[in-house]
Amino acid sequence: MAVLPIIITGDPVLHTPANPVTAFDSSLSTLVADMFETMEEAPGVGLAAPQVGVSQRVFVYDWIDDDDTHWRGVAINPELWHSPTPLFEPGEEDEEGCLSIPGERFGLVRADRVILRAVDLDQKPFEIEASGWLARILQHEYDHLDGVLYADRLREPDAKAAAKAIRKQGWGQPGHSWLPTEEQLDA
Repeated sequence: MAVLPIIITGDPVLHTPANPVTAFDSSLSTLVADMFETMEEAPGVGLAAPQVGVSQRVFVYDWIDDDDTHWRGVAINPELWHSPTPLFEPGEEDEEGCLSIPGERFGLVRADRVILRAVDLDQKPFEIEASGWLARILQHEYDHLDGVLYADRLREPDAKAAAKAIRKQGWGQPGHSWLPTEEQLDA
């Protein structure tokens, strides 16, 4: 396994819809293992393949909810549902961050409940009905597969603040990547 460089906003791979996974082989297994290691080292609670420069519809997640349920897995070729029915009403605005926009956090409203359908590495279908932070994580990672970063969904004044922070860091240019420093890993 290897820690992969995390691509920073501006690189076309982050802003273009990813391709469906068609080959369930050892290279996919290696990618997923590397993504888990990268996510843990960053640290993060989710990571999509485009964030490591791979245009494939796959993401990993790792979250322990308030009931101490551990949600850890890989979603390959996922579908995500959130609708305006009462079950899926928008949640509260909460601060969100992204490994591809490191160090920045802004308030964003997401659906409080979602249903995720995907397959795992063995091509076994699964479904998760998620709420709260797990729903937010799944929506965030799913957005990456469609070429959307959370900053693209921000409303004013946060949209302007995010754009300013991105410019200030010199991001927004293809080819940027980020690996955590020792100080960030120890924090």
